[in-house]
Amino acid sequence: MLDAPAPAAAPPVARPPAGRWALFGIVWALLALRIAGVVLFAFLIVSTALLVIWIGIPLLLAALATLRGFARLHRRLAGRVLGTTISEPYPPKVRGGMFVQMRFRLTDRATWRDVAWLLEVQSIGFALQLSALVAFLILPLGWWGSPLLLRTDAATTRLLTGPQDDHLRERIGQLETSRADTVDHSAAELRRIERDLHDGAQAQLVALGMNLGLAQELVTRDPAAAATLIAEARASSTTALRELRALVRGIHPPMLADRGLAGGVDALALAQPRPVEVDIDLPGRPPAPVESAVYFAVAEALTNSAKHAAAQSSWVWVRHDGRALTALIGDNGVGGAQLTAGGGLAGIESRLAAFDGTLSMASPLGGPTIVTLEVPCALGASAIAG
Repeated sequence: MLDAPAPAAAPPVARPPAGRWALFGIVWALLALRIAGVVLFAFLIVSTALLVIWIGIPLLLAALATLRGFARLHRRLAGRVLGTTISEPYPPKVRGGMFVQMRFRLTDRATWRDVAWLLEVQSIGFALQLSALVAFLILPLGWWGSPLLLRTDAATTRLLTGPQDDHLRERIGQLETSRADTVDHSAAELRRIERDLHDGAQAQLVALGMNLGLAQELVTRDPAAAATLIAEARASSTTALRELRALVRGIHPPMLADRGLAGGVDALALAQPRPVEVDIDLPGRPPAPVESAVYFAVAEALTNSAKHAAAQSSWVWVRHDGRALTALIGDNGVGGAQLTAGGGLAGIESRLAAFDGTLSMASPLGGPTIVTLEVPCALGASAIAG
């Protein structure tokens, strides 16, 4: 079981690099630590060899913990040489017995990087540090060359024991997933629009064309039958227009385009079978794609509330804090709602992810249910009053 995540590491703090005389003291400390490094390396080898018996497990855990402390000390010295703070790369600790701890240590990439660094610092690092000391004591060029050698050694320590691009790789993976979900959602929307056009408006327009053709043939021979066909054609045109308007509202509602998010949500609230209280205060309009995504998320949440929550009333609250647009949709229903794969809210969650947005829901049994949306965005210069 993981502990609660540690607070995010503070960004590196810039500070002046160590001066030459401070570097002279640091190199002596680094060379003295080589003795401890040899002992630690031997401890690691012995404890690894003893894994075939029970005593090897606690010994190796102790050796790896000591290695982390040893690397932490070198990170501080390297940060002093480079004039920065080197953060630790380790994930939160785990709770559990020896086998849980061992599995966690051996599957943690930072552990293996520490081992690789220990090999480097006892060989290449030792050569750089010793060269820096000798050059500083004997060679006039050492006045300039020694700091360069020590900073090379410190940069290697930062590379091997400092934070890597794991977060960046994770972020790239998230973006790739959200992009794939968005492409799938767009393809599904295109198929839905094609199906609605084919089964609805297109069928009505075909019937309209046929009726008008027949009416044209009958207008001189049987005016009454022609009038009947024209009346049917008129009804078909009305039905087709209504279905096209409904389709357009499903793509981008005119109220949303004309009056912004506040007006669109007001229209949604008026269409609900139960009272919906709307509280929206935005000093501007979000980008159109974000506005549309949030609108449909609110619409889906209100629809779910009306269908499943047995709520007597609902509410919508929307604000922008200068960084992100936040929307809360709540009701006083029975609660117990969940985000299910393939459900409407799961589709909305994927749609919001394309904008780095998030969707979360709190719905204890007995209610209330609160859906929270947050989408990072900037607002336009002005808003359309709702």
